[in-house]
Amino acid sequence: MAGKRTQSGKVRLAEVAKLAGVSPITASRFFRNPDALSSAKRQRVDSAARELGYVPNLAARALASHRTEVIGVLIPSLTNNVFSDVLRGIYDASEGSRYSIQFVNTRYSILQEEKLLRLFQAQTPAGLIVTGINQTPESRAVMEAMNCPIVQIMEIGPDPVDMMVGFSHYDAAFSAISHLIEGDRKRIGFIGARMDPRVQRRLEGYRDAMKRADLFDPNLVLTTPVATAVTRGGTLLGDLLTSAPDLDAVFCVNDDLALGVLFECQRRGIAVPNDMAIVGFNDLEFMAATVPPLTSVRTNRYEMGRNAITMLIGAIDGPRPDTPVVNLGYELMARESSAPRRR
Repeated sequence: MAGKRTQSGKVRLAEVAKLAGVSPITASRFFRNPDALSSAKRQRVDSAARELGYVPNLAARALASHRTEVIGVLIPSLTNNVFSDVLRGIYDASEGSRYSIQFVNTRYSILQEEKLLRLFQAQTPAGLIVTGINQTPESRAVMEAMNCPIVQIMEIGPDPVDMMVGFSHYDAAFSAISHLIEGDRKRIGFIGARMDPRVQRRLEGYRDAMKRADLFDPNLVLTTPVATAVTRGGTLLGDLLTSAPDLDAVFCVNDDLALGVLFECQRRGIAVPNDMAIVGFNDLEFMAATVPPLTSVRTNRYEMGRNAITMLIGAIDGPRPDTPVVNLGYELMARESSAPRRR
């Protein structure tokens, strides 16, 4: 028979321990760090908790440990497929752990990011995953004062707050432009939208690759601060052709824009790739399914999420990772849209 209940009717940890045939300390350890118990004891405590309907008191535990069992995740968009892949990796790798994931949307706003970081600071999370490396001095100060493991994702840089998982956007863009130059493209345009810091680094990679080949022309660069969209890719291509009618290739900072460029070329009767080469960025699933298939820079977004949460939980529960900065790299997926001209 189960032990005595509290006056509120809530099941106590001691009842779970008694039913499982373990000490209250062992039962408590299960909810704090289940891997510290043998498989048999984990199963007994888990079965007892489920049978009794026991729910751990997270607030009391947070007061005792000065930490909740919440991991905060700050991302700039809830609708961008790039970040949905990252979140899928985070959730898949954290499944079965004792931690809950709480994600928030910064909407690409550094002020909103600072506000949300302060909110998390007040909640004393177990750890944080933060998108990007361009926090304001105030945000960085908050992160450094939080005294919990932090992983910055989506790119790498020289000065991590704690840990980092990502790749070089500069190098990825430089490689994409080099690919087009090797295909004998000379008038290579740059189309960008919502010019966040990661996109700015892609622009730097484009500019330096073009300058190295003595091909850079500022008239070939067209950007807008507004949000990206497939239709925007077509509009921007039309504007770019007005100032550079001899354009023979386009590098787009994401795949939505690249798809819009392809549609606009088809509407105008511009042959791809013979008259216009197209390269996108991120390599979303549809890029290989278009006609012709679109070249893109593949980024390891799902792996980024998995690596980030694995590193974070490891740093919370045990020894910190030997390598605090993980470069997952990128891969140029060369397809028909950037093939050399047929002579």
